Amino acid sequence: MTDVTPDPRDHRPLLGEPTALDLLNTRWSGTPVNDALTDVEQYGIWLSSNGLSGRCTADEAGLAAIRQTREAILLAAQEAREQGELSEAGRAGLDAVLAYGRIRRTAGPGGAEDRIEADRPEWLAPWLAADDFLGLLGQGAHRVKQCAHEACILHFFDASQNGRRRWCRMAVCGNRAKAARHYVKARG
Repeated sequence: MTDVTPDPRDHRPLLGEPTALDLLNTRWSGTPVNDALTDVEQYGIWLSSNGLSGRCTADEAGLAAIRQTREAILLAAQEAREQGELSEAGRAGLDAVLAYGRIRRTAGPGGAEDRIEADRPEWLAPWLAADDFLGLLGQGAHRVKQCAHEACILHFFDASQNGRRRWCRMAVCGNRAKAARHYVKARG
């Protein structure tokens, strides 16, 4: 979980996940699937909810870049979950985003300082999201999960001690699953 306060205009059902997974959670269940990255204004809200509005500008170029990044992270998350590792295509998608930036290490007053640089401003937020995803994988690919409820497509980072979290939110998806099991048991 991040320690950034989400933008009050952000109406998505799950907020506060690490940046990469919060980007995936800009899509959530519905008919059709809900998408919070349909326009520049919504992209600006996402940037604000992730504490990036002061560093990144919401514009059409940034919106296109963040959508490309969302697809790359989605593919990589599916591969990590299903195969435990990334395919060449999964790595290539992330690398295509990461090619737009770098970490520059400099000597600061207190020692080493890292500065993130992007080749073009619209790629800063996407680069940060892709880099965040690699950091999550480094903590354990098995902890990057999609909610176990069959109707939910939200993602979360399982920070539980035993790594057994199954639901994006126990109060919603977990309770729905429990209620469904109880209904089947009571009928049968």
